[in-house]
Amino acid sequence: MAGANQACIFCEIVRNPTTTRLLHTDEKVIAFQDIKPAAQRHYLVIPKEHIPTVNDLQRRDEDYSLVRHMLSVGQELLRKDAPQNIHRFGFHQPPFNSVDHLHLHCFALPYVPRWKAIKYKSLGPLGGFIEAETLLEKIRPLLSKV
Repeated sequence: MAGANQACIFCEIVRNPTTTRLLHTDEKVIAFQDIKPAAQRHYLVIPKEHIPTVNDLQRRDEDYSLVRHMLSVGQELLRKDAPQNIHRFGFHQPPFNSVDHLHLHCFALPYVPRWKAIKYKSLGPLGGFIEAETLLEKIRPLLSKV
């Protein structure tokens, strides 16, 4: 796996998926349940390539396409598994990310217990949690001037 980090727990799951029940796998990403769920359904979608954090994403087609794909996978999983719930999708920003491997949190709300919602609040310029759609706007490639 290109860009793998030997010490990264998520890279280990990509290398050895038999240790974790995968909900989805394709050439770019895998998805699985969070080991400490904060909502009725709480899934993670991660790229197979090791990308440490949202701060490593740039305004380029490949990063935008990857995040859009991660979101699409998460939306499809929750549409199938929790169609009646409100869904929320986003990323922790440094220094509030617990694992240095890009991962999309996919929630079927409500949070369980309710106090866990505090972990998924935006702290503006200090980081915190960024909604997937907000991140996509931030990294949307600029149109080339022809």
